[in-house]
Parts: sequence; C-alpha cells; structure tokens
Amino acid sequence: MYYVSSSPHVKAKLTTNRIMIDVIIAMIPAALFGIINAGMLFGSFYSFRAFLLIMVCVGSCVLSEYVYNRIIKRQQTIDDFSAVVTGMILALNLPVTFPIWMTVIGSVFAIIVVKQLFGGLGQNFMNPALGARCFLVLSFAKQMTAFVPEKVAAVDGVSSATPLTALKNGANPDLLTMFIGNHSGTIGETSVIALLIGALYLSVRKIIDLRIPLTYIVSFAILIVLFSGNGFDAEFLLKHLCGGGLIFGAFFMATDYSTSPITVSGKYIYGICLGFLTAIFRTFGNTAEGVSFAIIFCNLLVPLIENITIPKAFGLEKE
Repeated sequence: MYYVSSSPHVKAKLTTNRIMIDVIIAMIPAALFGIINAGMLFGSFYSFRAFLLIMVCVGSCVLSEYVYNRIIKRQQTIDDFSAVVTGMILALNLPVTFPIWMTVIGSVFAIIVVKQLFGGLGQNFMNPALGARCFLVLSFAKQMTAFVPEKVAAVDGVSSATPLTALKNGANPDLLTMFIGNHSGTIGETSVIALLIGALYLSVRKIIDLRIPLTYIVSFAILIVLFSGNGFDAEFLLKHLCGGGLIFGAFFMATDYSTSPITVSGKYIYGICLGFLTAIFRTFGNTAEGVSFAIIFCNLLVPLIENITIPKAFGLEKE
C-alpha cells in the first residue's frame, strides 16, 4: 500500500533543535570577543555589561515566546532554541552602551511582532532579530549609534565613530585593527576572525549553504569598486569587507532558513540583490552601514524570487 503525501518526501536527520544549537555554538567566538573587547576598550565594567546585554536579550526572547504560547494556548516551542538564537543575534547587533530597558523592548518586538504574530518559526517573513534591530534604529537612533560610553569619550576624547564611519568620512582606519576587531562597534560585529571561525563551523556542519554568503560578498565587492569612485583599491575594498556588519550579516543572518530562498538559482539572485543594496546604502546613504536594511528588504523579495526560480515539474509543458 502506498501513501501519497505532500513533499518533502526525503527528510534530513538534522532537527530544528540541533541546527539552532550549532548556530549558537558558531556565535560564541564573536560573543566572547565582544565581551573581552568591551573591557579592553572601556574598562572591566563594560565586559560585564556586554555579557549582561546578551543574557537580557536571550532571556527576554525566550520569556516572550513562553508567555505568548501560554496566552494563546499553543504548544511550547522554547525548547527548539530558536528564541535563543534570535536573542543572541539581536544582542550582538547592539552597542555595549545600549540601555537595558530598550533591549527588552527590542527582544519582545522580535519574538511577538515579527515572529509569533505571523505564525511562529518558519512562517515569519523577515529575520526577527534584524526586524527588531531596524525597529530599534528607527526608534532609538542615538542610543543605537553610541558605540563609546559618554564618560570614556569625555575623559579620553575617544570618538564614537566606527572604522567604517571613519572610512566613509575620508579617514584611513587601520586594516589589521579592523580585521582583528579591537575597535568600537556593536558587540558581535567587530572581529572578522571570530566571525569567520563561526562561519567555518557552520559550513563544516552543513548548517549553511555558502552560495548565499559568498555571492553576497563577491557582488558587494564588485559593486563597491564600481560605485565608490576609488577604482580597484584593494586596501579600501578590504576595509569595506571587514567593516560594519557585512561578515556577520552574510553568514549568520542572510542564511536564515525561514527568510532565504530554497532554490539554487534563487540563492544566487538573493545574494546579488543583497550585495547590490548594501553597496548602494553604504555608498549613497547617509549612514556608513546598510547590511540590516538590505537583508530585511531582500527578505521581502524571497517569495517573488522563489516564484520565478522554482523548477518546472518533469514532463510538463506550457500551453
């Protein structure tokens, strides 16, 4: 007897729980570096504060999901660790000076508004953590760009500008410092080394498809060369690749299963769109960054991309 059911007919051995745990493990190097870096730059108190922000984000996300499921009498989903991943990604996108109460608001927005109101995991139309980050940027712009504590800036005269902002303003930040990550910025985006270690882990574990991040980075590099007006300047290009949230976004956020295409050609189109928009935002926008808004916008394009790239069923012809 044959049972006819909808696809997929071949199931992977990986579970949602296992995938999310691997993503958490992959973000640990960036999180640890961010905690240590905050202490090296601003004092030991800010190491604790970076750790506290991560814990508050994760705790608020998990609690929001638990309470929402209880209220609407839905089966609990906090054991799939997706809320933990959302909390970690959001926390690593925040500056170490960000107020705790605003962190809670962002976490609740990510889980309730972006994720749960649209049906929960797998049905959200944009990455919950990035949706919350964009919400916080629009709501609390000053706090989201305060990368250096006011007391430190006042006493030591340290500028709150990140290397990417300095680069956009015509300065010449040190490339090695940008690669290692010993500079101001959000908690988790500064160290390219730490992020690449996590990306390598995800690739070895076959959690992410490298088509998206590599297409994203290559297309961005090409378009920065075309748009920046500097021609092919290898050092300038590498600084753009190491600055801001490009590496973090490419490997940890653009590859989100729920909000990225599943077709092979769709992944390439998606990556090219990401590179194009990020280059446009960075080159012609008012701010130096553009990764978050580029990914959010491209998340909205995914249904259209999949619609035009879905393969035809074998044996079917157009009328």
